[in-house]
Amino acid sequence: MATVEMTAENFESTLASKDITLIDFWAGWCGPCRSFAPVFEAAAAKYPHITFAKVDTEAQQDLASEFEIRSIPTLAVFREQILLFMQAGAVPAAALDDLIKQIEAVDMNEVRAEVAKHEEGHAAGHAHHECGCGAKH
Repeated sequence: MATVEMTAENFESTLASKDITLIDFWAGWCGPCRSFAPVFEAAAAKYPHITFAKVDTEAQQDLASEFEIRSIPTLAVFREQILLFMQAGAVPAAALDDLIKQIEAVDMNEVRAEVAKHEEGHAAGHAHHECGCGAKH
């Protein structure tokens, strides 16, 4: 499957389209981004059950800012619309295969329970101004 060009307008629908979504934050002027592109494209062909999306950080500056992209390429991995992994730097093909296997093996019931617990903590923490988790709110 080919990669999808992700924008602020199609971000949510692209994330919702499949269970797992890998996002490559890149720019045309970035040498490491150009080196990583064929690896990302090959993985997209190898794993048709996964959405492989690309965000041009020059054209989608608001989206890049929302994810606090400071270095490119940056790879973000979502499962069931929950961000599970984010790393700057080009990922070798074997490491990308390994990452995909790890993401597929994640127990999402545990992840959802942790997210719920974190959100409950935020609600309590914000009510008392004690959150301290470092997340932007």
